Amino acid sequence: MTTESPTTCGAAVRSSDWLGRIVCGDNTEVLSGFPDACIDLVVTSPPYDDLRTYGGHSWNFEALAAQLVRVLKPGGVIVWVVADATVNGSETLTSMRQAIHFKDVCGLNVHDTMTYEKHNPPPTGSGRYYQAWEYMMVLSKGKPKAFNAILEPRRNVCGDKRTHRVKGFERDKNGNVQKKEYHIRENVPRRNVWSYLVNGGSSADDAMFAHAHPAIFPIALAKDHVASWSNPGDVVLDPFAGSGTTLKAAKELNRQWCGIEINPEYCAIAEARLSQDVLQLETCAMRPNVRFSDSPSGSGESTKTP
Repeated sequence: MTTESPTTCGAAVRSSDWLGRIVCGDNTEVLSGFPDACIDLVVTSPPYDDLRTYGGHSWNFEALAAQLVRVLKPGGVIVWVVADATVNGSETLTSMRQAIHFKDVCGLNVHDTMTYEKHNPPPTGSGRYYQAWEYMMVLSKGKPKAFNAILEPRRNVCGDKRTHRVKGFERDKNGNVQKKEYHIRENVPRRNVWSYLVNGGSSADDAMFAHAHPAIFPIALAKDHVASWSNPGDVVLDPFAGSGTTLKAAKELNRQWCGIEINPEYCAIAEARLSQDVLQLETCAMRPNVRFSDSPSGSGESTKTP
């Protein structure tokens, strides 16, 4: 595997060159080669306020946001898992600014502001409660075209499961008064606060990779979002592929997938996690400088660019 920095990522390529692959390169440059409206779902977690260096690589939020919106299909969804750093005694609120940018500048809907609760959060500095949750911004290009609700047993505040209740008394058309009992659904959609174990290998079902990347999120979180906002056969993208958690979830749920990651070391980790099947890992520098044809599907014959 070459680790050279890609220099020709702006050249467009056919979908066969990126579907089912991890592309090692700058995500904005790589995405500039994708056709419009080719992605059904994005599940990603960008670097938070430079809390970690990720190999010393930087990224441009505004440029990436524009590319993500361009490649997202109508009805497609972006799940943006993010938190804030504390700088000079104050949280930065970068996560809020990013959500507002997606809405006011990019034109997406903030479909749901979900939170990801950590059952076992790492200790934080003195003077603050443990930071036990992060945002999961669900952003949509219009109304989401897929929603497969995760169901759980209906329970009341006392924690007991109820499948029926008494409505009270009602009068029928003949004037007779009778007590009315009706059944309610046993299972209802999960609430929008999702809880997972983290750290200590619990973030991954293949725990040997849990500490190989500095900020792996739970595989269960990725699977839950992939299952909720896409259907089998849909295309799932992670532009910060990291150790490949989103890609692994998409693959196991029979979705098509693509990952972009600028750090060759993390590309290698993701390759190892997905190595049960054939995974083609390459940098942009390894492929021909090609551009999509003008065919309506964007998948016709490609031509070399000058």
